[in-house]
Amino acid sequence: MSASSSAALDLPFDNSYAQLPEQFYVRLPPTEMPSPTLIRFNNALATEMGLGDIELESPQAIEMFTGSFVPASSDPIAMVYAGHQFGGYAPRLGDGRAILLGEIVGPDGVRRDVQLKGAGRTPFSRGGDGRAVLGPVLREYIVSEGMRALGIPTTRALAATLTGERVAREQLFPGAMLTRVSRSHVRIGTFQYFAAQGDLASVKQLADYVIERHYPEVKDTRFPYDALIEAVMEAQAELVAQWMQVGFIHGVMNTDNMQVAGETIDYGPCAFMDTYDPTTVYSSIDRMGRYAYVNQPHIAQWNLAWLIRSVLPIMDENEEAAVERAQAILDSFPQRYEAAFIPGMRNKLGLRSAAADDRELVQDFHTLMHEQKADFTLAFRALSSLGKTAGSGDERFAEQLEDPAAADEWIARWRERLARENLDDDTRSAAMRAANPLYIPRNHLVEEAIQHGLGNDFAAFETLLKAIAEPFDERPHLERLGPPPRPPEPDEVVQATF
Repeated sequence: MSASSSAALDLPFDNSYAQLPEQFYVRLPPTEMPSPTLIRFNNALATEMGLGDIELESPQAIEMFTGSFVPASSDPIAMVYAGHQFGGYAPRLGDGRAILLGEIVGPDGVRRDVQLKGAGRTPFSRGGDGRAVLGPVLREYIVSEGMRALGIPTTRALAATLTGERVAREQLFPGAMLTRVSRSHVRIGTFQYFAAQGDLASVKQLADYVIERHYPEVKDTRFPYDALIEAVMEAQAELVAQWMQVGFIHGVMNTDNMQVAGETIDYGPCAFMDTYDPTTVYSSIDRMGRYAYVNQPHIAQWNLAWLIRSVLPIMDENEEAAVERAQAILDSFPQRYEAAFIPGMRNKLGLRSAAADDRELVQDFHTLMHEQKADFTLAFRALSSLGKTAGSGDERFAEQLEDPAAADEWIARWRERLARENLDDDTRSAAMRAANPLYIPRNHLVEEAIQHGLGNDFAAFETLLKAIAEPFDERPHLERLGPPPRPPEPDEVVQATF
């Protein structure tokens, strides 16, 4: 490690995961990088973490963010886990290019991991170089901050840095590193790793750790491991419901990419939908549509079934009783998901109370968007301009449809539903704008920021971050960042992400 960086900079790392037995990880330092430079530092996140008074834009900090300096309080590790990848089980995955520096407990009492992505080879690299390139680093920074601004639980980026290397992929790209912050990096696949080996002692130790760290309220219940599964299921149901409400497609919902703390993690081939189509897929390798938009709730339940299978042997000495309770928990997922999804959709439609026909109203609006090839984000946003009476704000909504007359029947039903609520148009419209973003990390804008960044120009990256930081507030000078790509720029449409 860099001799010049000795003890001058330190962070208040705590290392609870590194205190678990060594079968949970491998201890090793990140790889030193030749010429690190800072692209962007997340001051707001640093303040949340209680790091506002530490010089995290100093040369020493930049060395830390690129692995050339390990603070004295850090205990760097690469975590081991398994996982189902596109339905096929991989018994040993782990952090192949990431190093967990440690955990920081913020003034809010939240414990957060600090991890370097792109930190070099580990025993889990499986022949890879352990590096990261600039494009995916910028993508994860942008999309994770966009999700945060939308109120969706997510990992976040504390810093993005260039390493000074050129990294070979299909061609040479600038090497980069992301300092990722997460409530934890324990995944469903972490449980699978030990369960598949029949190492029930480690499964129990991991479950107890997750309870203590994330769900202490279940600790003293009659069946704490049942309650743990239910808590994780509730968090995942709410998370996926929020993805669906904004048209977000994760793209790679492998069990090793589903985190037990209920945050969105691993922004690889992810994207926000432009034109609404429930079968939309963005991952370049998802040729069968396993992780299409419409499949995300089902895949979440499928993944949770593997968590339940992993924990099942420690739930009860009576296997029959454990299986019966586990099946009941798993069967409850659709109801939990619906209980999160429909209220969120009511907010998007400007409804405060619940009615029996709301689900049908929501489904029919999705059908209308699909048939009319409407942009998901702007269709909901434009709906907020409609008044409770015919002719009020209709033009803006009509612009989103190929045939505006096709919406007449649905709009009449929606207006009849609004009439049951005691809300004036201005109040209801403002509430809808607060639930329906205008600015999202659209695929073509992310790609634009990446392409400029490859030329060492980060202005587009910064402008996009500025827009998505306040996604609900229309700003005239950012009007270009609201719409999807339109003719005459068909080449801007991003068909796949990697």
